[in-house]
Amino acid sequence: MQIVNWSQLTDEEKVIILQRSNTNRDTVLHDTVSEIILCVKNQGDCALFEYTKKFDKVELSSLKVSPEEFESAIKILNEKEKQAIITAAENIKYFHTKSAPKAFEYEKNGINLGKIYRPIDKVGLYVPGGSAPLVSTLLMLAIPAKIAGCKTKVLTTPPDTSGKIASAILFAANICEIDTIYKVGGAQAIAAMAFGTQTIPKVHKIYGPGNKFVTEAKMQVSLMNGGAALDMPAGPSEVLVIADDDANAIFVASDLLAQAEHDKDAHVILVTTSGILANKVLSEIKRQTAYLSRNLIIDESLKKSSIIIANSINECFMISNRYAPEHLILHINNAKDALELVQNAGSVFVGEYSPESVGDYASGTNHVLPTYGYANMYSGLDTLAFMKAISFQHLSATGLKHIGHTVETLASLEGLDAHKNAVTVRLKEIK
Repeated sequence: MQIVNWSQLTDEEKVIILQRSNTNRDTVLHDTVSEIILCVKNQGDCALFEYTKKFDKVELSSLKVSPEEFESAIKILNEKEKQAIITAAENIKYFHTKSAPKAFEYEKNGINLGKIYRPIDKVGLYVPGGSAPLVSTLLMLAIPAKIAGCKTKVLTTPPDTSGKIASAILFAANICEIDTIYKVGGAQAIAAMAFGTQTIPKVHKIYGPGNKFVTEAKMQVSLMNGGAALDMPAGPSEVLVIADDDANAIFVASDLLAQAEHDKDAHVILVTTSGILANKVLSEIKRQTAYLSRNLIIDESLKKSSIIIANSINECFMISNRYAPEHLILHINNAKDALELVQNAGSVFVGEYSPESVGDYASGTNHVLPTYGYANMYSGLDTLAFMKAISFQHLSATGLKHIGHTVETLASLEGLDAHKNAVTVRLKEIK
């Protein structure tokens, strides 16, 4: 990791230091994913079997997880593993229930207004698999979908080379009351959920993280006629840590490394007011990396990452808000009070005993968050993302008399006579 002083950088250098990797449009990726989507649209299940054989190196006889596989998963996991999943599920359920939107209505001058919420009927849940099956992601998707009341929850995840789905994922699906899982991953899974196949139902909206092929597929199907909406754009995982002179270098380094191990394109940034701390963190990163299993990935990630020295805590937050990180960790005194300085972030971890790992797994907040600076305009996944907000209005004759002339005037200003007339005929009737 390079150490730079923010005040000594030119405007162009400041842009570069906060630049994520691979931000240029990848035409090869776009064309590859387009071909996969078209093939799945035209050939359905046949294409899914072929792509699974090609990309996942396994030849399947069925896309569905069998009841026997679900039963086996319950037996394979030990009680400690099961309880960890159950505890995480309970915490996620509690948070997403508390944060679910509430219907409301009010009356003013004979005009009754309000808003009601309804679930999106058919949702697609994508859970990355492969070498690191993300059981936590299943919980983050399935639980708010259940709370929202979505009737059809289509879950896809890639199989391993033996054609199986990780037992932890099957157990988690079971406690989330999802009894149908399809063994398909990548762009082909997104295409299948967006347009439907002989086996996999079509959905209205697709949720969940994934590699660049999954992300590209979600973007493409969201723009296609008859496709499916996406939860949010996404890129490689990222974290920005703000630390003052009193921060614990061991903790700070561990937070940076926890994010760097995701993949070689992960982006980690430390912004601090202390040059002394910056050098301590660098030493700690080297020490801790030596005993971590994914150290080769970490090394690649850190080559593109930076430590930025700022002149003040306020400048630290200015830099952070400009970067708009997926995860923001505050290793500063009175960290809770500093929340008011946060304008752009996917999720904030307040204080030295709030590692990002806790939010990833079990505290209750959602770990599906906007990356690549999209925290400027997107929120992290929540129960509302699985719902539609519907406003309503109910006017009495008195209410229409109160507001009718205002509407007539505005309709006239816009030259929309029929709009005005719909009010005028009613006002005449009332008189």
